[in-house]
Amino acid sequence: MFRRTAVIATIAALALTLGACAGGSAAPDPTSSAAADADATLRVGLVLEPTNLDIRHTSGAALEQILVDNIYQGLVTRTQDNEIVDALASKHEISADGLTYTFTLHEGVTFSGGQPLTSADVVAAYTQVKDDETVVGHSDFADVASITAPDESTVVITLTQPNQNFLFALTTPAGLVFAKDDTTDLKTAANGTGPFTLADWKQGDSITFARNDAYWGEKAGVKEVVFSYIPDFSSGVNAALDDSVDVLTAVDPNLASRFEGTDFTITRGKTTDKAVLAFNNAAAPLDDPKVREALRLAIDHKALVEAVGAGQPLYGPIPELDPGYEDLSSLVSYDPEKAKALLAEAGKSNLGLTLTIPSFYGTTVATYLVSAFNKIGVKLTVNSVEFPTWLTDVYQNHDYQLSFVLHVEPRDFGSTWANPEYYFGYTNAQVSDLYEKSLRTVDADESAKLLAEAAKIVSQDNAADWLYVGETLTAVSPIVQGFPTDSINSRIDLSQITVTE
Repeated sequence: MFRRTAVIATIAALALTLGACAGGSAAPDPTSSAAADADATLRVGLVLEPTNLDIRHTSGAALEQILVDNIYQGLVTRTQDNEIVDALASKHEISADGLTYTFTLHEGVTFSGGQPLTSADVVAAYTQVKDDETVVGHSDFADVASITAPDESTVVITLTQPNQNFLFALTTPAGLVFAKDDTTDLKTAANGTGPFTLADWKQGDSITFARNDAYWGEKAGVKEVVFSYIPDFSSGVNAALDDSVDVLTAVDPNLASRFEGTDFTITRGKTTDKAVLAFNNAAAPLDDPKVREALRLAIDHKALVEAVGAGQPLYGPIPELDPGYEDLSSLVSYDPEKAKALLAEAGKSNLGLTLTIPSFYGTTVATYLVSAFNKIGVKLTVNSVEFPTWLTDVYQNHDYQLSFVLHVEPRDFGSTWANPEYYFGYTNAQVSDLYEKSLRTVDADESAKLLAEAAKIVSQDNAADWLYVGETLTAVSPIVQGFPTDSINSRIDLSQITVTE
């Protein structure tokens, strides 16, 4: 289930959203008695602007974050805590053998262009995903045998074999529904079924959504949403403090103190963003398990999180919001003396290594690692590169020793640790077998147990070091109610947000 394009794009799209601050004000009071203004404009500050709006052919969280659930919808979607719920489908059923998915569509759904939604639209959209390799999510439909419409309100998808991740895949761009035979230029325009429509895009500046007053469900609580793109963290804080935005996402933890004494509330949100210190398992000296273990023993994870000012320690490849999560902290300790002993056993007492890191990550993590490794006799050289160079050298050519990036994609175990071709260079037949079994079982609990078992082996093999799982830090004005807290790196559901007078 290796999604090369999607992984590249999600790493790139969320590269700047490094986390949140350990601390902050209480969450906004959801019981506020102030009257909501149905004609209000919500102004949101974001970091990374999409290069185009074609979510069918362009991967990346910059698109998913704003378009999914707001402009476009799928048969199902997911909540902030990754629970799968119905969306355009009023209900769905999965056969006992895990091969047949039957969806019943809501009545009265229309696209913003005026076309009524029928099962034919779903069949056309999903058939394109299945047949066209250029469509985002094509690999997620590899097990699809057929997509049919017994009537205008029913869609039946049949698989060739059970796939525990298939329903989740339908919550991603692969599962979005588009109007059949639509001629909309999706790069610059949109025609979706969601609670908002695309009103304007000033490239290099902002994107504006308007409430879809013909929406089939509950109408959005604000008339308009303006996303302002502010890639400089300090400028983003300035925009919030001078009342240019009502909400600022991806607040730099080092700048959070500037909100102290203001009316803004700081919220911290969970993510599936895994801050991975990658080891090149396929090349010396990281092909030596003693060297890998020594490097992990040199890292005080709690101290690193304090230095970053964000996140929670993570000791394995699966974060808390994904199936298969298990606390693996008992597998890794902070023990520099043992680390030095392991390096001596491996004949690497005077080891020199290079860390290749994209330049936009700043210096905090790299500086900590240089110091930590120095204490065990390892000289770490930091090679800070532009992201395109990282993609070529590290991701594509596997030409590196150590690297660091934030892997943001949820449920990515199969494409990373069960995939020997991935840039980690990690191969373990038992792990791959456990993952395959987890994918094919129809029992979700059994699947999670198998994933947990595989993840534990990966951590025991010291295949990488998971420095922390990221948090999102968001500054919210007191006039805003209902702004999501968790998982907003991947999507921001605007439908329930209100702005008071």
